[in-house]
Amino acid sequence: MRGFVYTIAVLAAIGIGYVIATSDPEPVSETEAVATAVESGSEVMAEAGTLTLSVPNMHCPVVCYPKVKETLESSASVTEVALDKQKEEGIIDNRQVIVHYDAGFDLQQALATLSKEGFAEAGVVQ
Repeated sequence: MRGFVYTIAVLAAIGIGYVIATSDPEPVSETEAVATAVESGSEVMAEAGTLTLSVPNMHCPVVCYPKVKETLESSASVTEVALDKQKEEGIIDNRQVIVHYDAGFDLQQALATLSKEGFAEAGVVQ
């Protein structure tokens, strides 16, 4: 009997892992202002603004999101990091964060820092 229960638990874990790995983040609304380094022609932002980052490796609101928030807010140019709207409270089903920054924000440095913390696939939502 115990073996049967363990088999069901393993199959459930595999199914959950598959759903997490294949789910796409929900697109950002068109009314939200998104600044990118490509638009500014530089890696360092000349003016204060807001951008949305996709963080595909951010799976949980208890460990992952606080680590992403702490990592980004460690930059002196970042004023606030907020989790984008979620469909359901308590889980992360939209793996995006909204970053409010001041002039001088270095996007490439922020992405490199996230990469060092285990969020290598993070990028700007366009």
